[in-house]
Amino acid sequence: MSLYGLTKVPLGTKKRTGETCPESGVWKVDDPRDSTTGPFAKGNTFPPYKGKAVVWVLIQYA
Repeated sequence: MSLYGLTKVPLGTKKRTGETCPESGVWKVDDPRDSTTGPFAKGNTFPPYKGKAVVWVLIQYA
C-alpha cells in the first residue's frame, strides 16, 4: 500500500518478540486460542507475552 510515496507493511506481517515493530497499528498474538491484541508504535520492540516469546501479527493500521 502506498500513500504519498510512503509504503506500509502488509496486514498479516509477522514479527517475533524482541524484533522491532515495522508499522504502527494493532498487533495480535499469533495463537488461535488467544485473542490478545496490543497497540504498537513503529520502532518499538515487541514484548514477550505471559513470560514467553511469541509471534505478533499486524491486524490493523493505526
